Amino acid sequence: MNYWFFLFLPFLIFNTTIFAQTQEYFDSSEYILQVDQHTYSIHYAVNSNIIAMEIDPETKSLLIGLENTHDSQFTIRLEHELISAQNNEFVILVDGQEVHYNIISDSNSSTFEFFVPVSSEEVEIIGTHVIPEFPFGAIFGLVIMISSITIIAKTKASFFKL
Repeated sequence: MNYWFFLFLPFLIFNTTIFAQTQEYFDSSEYILQVDQHTYSIHYAVNSNIIAMEIDPETKSLLIGLENTHDSQFTIRLEHELISAQNNEFVILVDGQEVHYNIISDSNSSTFEFFVPVSSEEVEIIGTHVIPEFPFGAIFGLVIMISSITIIAKTKASFFKL
């Protein structure tokens, strides 16, 4: 019997080049969301058709409309500028029911992964900040306008009394 094979076995095991195929985390599904003058490229992967995405500033959430949904994992990457939450404590609702999710965050974006059951129609990702937030300048402008109207109204009233 040839025992020389056992001498080369460790060499073959530790020096064999291993080719690993890496898969892109997102399978080229992309949704372009326009909010005011901003354009966001949202990458996602789900076994469903995305029919719409929209920001709801009142509830500070991202609404996602689905159709032809099959049981699958929904993976979506969202920029912090678009939606964020304190301490990454988001709430994700699938057809109004809260679901468990995994989140991976970096300095620019957060990636969510959660399960969507068959026939799901709506996903809502709720944070504490979404674009467009009501700007502080608009509040200041509103206060100035109300003050100006009040002052003009009082001065005109005294002017017409003469």
